[in-house]
Parts: sequence; structure tokens; C-alpha cells
Amino acid sequence: MVFDAFRARLGSIIGGFDAAQSHRRMRGFRATRAHVNTLISASGETITARARWLVRNNGYAANAVDAFANHVVGDGIKPSSKIADAAKKEELQKLWLAWTDEADAEGLTDFFGLQRRAAREVFLAGEVFLRIRTRRPEDGLTVPMQLQMLSSEMLPQDMTRVLPGAGSIRQGIEFDGIGRRVAYHFLRRHPGDSTDPGLAGETVRVPASEVIHILDPVEAGQLRGVTRFAAAVVKLFTLDLYDDAELERKKTAAMFAMFITSPAPETALDPAEDDLEVEPGQVVRLDPGEDVTTPSTPDSGSTYEPFQYRTLLQIGAALGVPYGYLTGDTAKGNFSNTRIALVDFRRRISAFQHSVMVHQLCRAVWTRWMDTAVLAGAIDFPGYATDRRAYLACDWLPTKWDWIDPAKDAAAEILQIEAGLKSRTQAIAERGYDAEQVDREIAAERKREAELGLDFRRPGSPAQAAGGGAAPGDAEGQQRDQQEDGNQEEDGEDREPRRAEDA
Repeated sequence: MVFDAFRARLGSIIGGFDAAQSHRRMRGFRATRAHVNTLISASGETITARARWLVRNNGYAANAVDAFANHVVGDGIKPSSKIADAAKKEELQKLWLAWTDEADAEGLTDFFGLQRRAAREVFLAGEVFLRIRTRRPEDGLTVPMQLQMLSSEMLPQDMTRVLPGAGSIRQGIEFDGIGRRVAYHFLRRHPGDSTDPGLAGETVRVPASEVIHILDPVEAGQLRGVTRFAAAVVKLFTLDLYDDAELERKKTAAMFAMFITSPAPETALDPAEDDLEVEPGQVVRLDPGEDVTTPSTPDSGSTYEPFQYRTLLQIGAALGVPYGYLTGDTAKGNFSNTRIALVDFRRRISAFQHSVMVHQLCRAVWTRWMDTAVLAGAIDFPGYATDRRAYLACDWLPTKWDWIDPAKDAAAEILQIEAGLKSRTQAIAERGYDAEQVDREIAAERKREAELGLDFRRPGSPAQAAGGGAAPGDAEGQQRDQQEDGNQEEDGEDREPRRAEDA
């Protein structure tokens, strides 16, 4: 009976998943069972260093990082507070915009620039840290708070040990007994920056409440980030070497214009003749016995372009960036497949925006900024302590997507709004704007236009049909309408009316 059970189990293993077999095709496939944290601790720094090298030296890698960051952030992922009081909301928005210019502790960019730098670092190194720096009132900031960006190399991955009690440090992150992050042990200076006179290897403990750790984890329990280049480093580097070899081969072949064959000299010590310089249209006279041949320059062959294309497709798939954005090559794509690739890319970007950038970065900064602004007296919110959740409620609006076919996309969106499939508020939010603010601006413009006798609405549009053809006091517009009416009567033609009031 035992033998029968063993035979049944053996049969199920042999006839099971082909991917788990050790036959000839899979004999060299030895996959590790180590957790991702073990792999990152062992080789994360090397992969990140290679990814940074590629971005500095490879055009495709540099283009991929820029394309990702530009689509994730654009000109900024901006907040829209849900405070019901319009006056308080307007005051809050003005205070926030004033602070965004002061957000960077290094003073190199604004808060939205920090967002873009963070997106680049997450793509390039797998993670990035923002340290919240509380400032003094005498520093003169709108809200006494700034953000300091720290690269992944500032948190040592080899710092792992058990602490007295129930705590531990894992890859530079300190945990308490129940697995909560309580602190980060950062290096005081970048380990690769020789211009910093600080002590190498010296660390400082920073409470977790002062640190924003941004990463896009790919496995459960993952502590540190992995660069997006992990699956593309080998192919990018190898393709770069191949391109260099092809270029060097063509350059070397192009250097040889001709070869002159002469009879053997009478003595081996005869001096060699001077090099022959060739000019366009030149007639060359040769000595008796000499012959001129031109080299046959080797071509790259018909396989060079398809090989490049297929390899770059694999690299684009590994990076999650479409071929066109990776290479800047638009010749191989038509409108349909370009749109399909763009829609899929935008879905990936949208998921990253909301699950990583908004959830980990924007909401954490907004919460800390609101608390600091209220405590510092920069803004007055009655009952903030008891109704804090309502005051913190906020929508984050990414920058709008550029249209591929503006006329068709706009017409489709208008139909969706008219059919009740989406609201104007949703449509405006998708463009990265706050609907209430847009409505106030439109109302103010309409009022100003009426006072000045202006009308910029399109002739025949529903808005103009509701409000009349020419604006009150627009003498030129009324004269133009009368002239158009007269022309139609003189021609005697049944023309389609150009203005709503002519219909």
C-alpha cells in the first residue's frame, strides 16, 4: 500500500507542471527560493548602480526615465480640498500654492518638481525617501515645514541586526515588536560622494514619523524597492555594446579609400612612398606595375534593423514603456496601434499615480502640512482638532492627458456628459483642475465680457444661442449680422444660417 501511494505521488509529479520538471530543456533553469528581501540585500546596490550608469550613458534608458516621470507627474499632481466653505477653501488653496515654492529644503525646485524627482527615483532606483524638516518661525516660511529628498543609497541595505528587547533593524529600517516601522537609520553622507567632508559610514536615527518612504513593492513583505531596470539591464548593456561594435566597424571600413598594389621592391630597405591624397575628380597617374583597388565596405546586413527593433521591444516591455516613448521612433506605428499602446501605458501610469504617488507621497505631505499650518497659525480652522478628518478630505488631480485626436476626443466627452455617463466635475478633474474654481473663473469672465461688450463664444454654439448673437453694445457684431442677412437676401440662395438668431 505504501508503495502504491508513492507510485501515485511520483506519477503525479512526473505528469504535472512541465515548468517544474528537470528534463533536458529545463536542466539549466535553477531558480532561487530566496525572498525578495534577501535578493535585494545581496544585489540591490549593484543593480541600482548599473541602472544609474545606463541612464547616464544610454540614450534609450535616459529617454525611458524622462517619459515615465513626465507622464506620472507632468506639471504636478495637485490637491483639491473638499472643504464646503468656499471662502475657506480659496484661502487654503492660496496658502498651499504659496508654500509649494518653499517646499524643497535644497531650494532647487517646488513641491511639484519634488514629485517629478521622486517619480524618477522610484523608476530608476526603486525607491526614494523624503525627510520632513520642521523649521523655526524666524525662517520666514509660509508654513514652517520643508522636504529633504534622500536617495536610496542613503539607507544602508546591509544594516540588519536584532535590537535589545523585541525590536530589530532590517535593511536600515527599525521595527518594533509587532512589525511597525519606528525609525530609519540614514547615513550622514552619501557613500559615493567624495566631495562631502562628513564621516563615511556614520548613521543617524530618524523617527519614522519624519520620513516618507516611496516605493512600488512587487512582492508581499518587501521592505526596499527594486529598480524598473532590473529586467532590462542585461539587454540594454549588450545592445549598447553591439551598436558600438557596428559603428566602429563601419567607421574603420570607411577610413580606407583605396589600396595601391606595387611590385616587390628590389631591396627591403627602399624608402616607402608618401601617402597618396585623393581629391574629388582627381586623375591619378600610377607607376608601371602599380594597381589601385577600392575596399568593399561591409554592410550591416538586412538583419540589423529587425534585430534592433525586436530587442528594443523586449526592453520596452521590461521597463513598461511603449516602443515609441523608449526610442522616439514614430515611423513604425500607425494611429491605431499607437493609440492602443498609449491607452495601456496611461492605465499603468494612472495606477502608479494613485497607488504610489498619491497614497504614499501626496496624502502624507498634505496631512503633515495641514497640521503644521494650523499649529503655526498660518490658517484658522475652527474645531480642527475635533473635525480633523473633514478638513483633511482632499482629491488629488493629476495633470491632464494630451489628446491624440483633440476634435474626436472632445466630441466624445461632450456626448458622454450630455448622456449622463459622466459629470462636468469629473471631466474637469480628469484635466487636472478643480471644477468649482473653473466655474468661478468662467462666471467672472462672462461678467467681465458683458461689462466690456465682448463675446468670444463660437458663432452658432449652444451657449451663444442661449445668450444672443452679438454681445450688448457690440456695434461691430450687429453690423456684421445685418451684412450677412443682406448678402443672403441678395444671393437668393437657401444658405445654412451662420448665427443662431438667423435660423
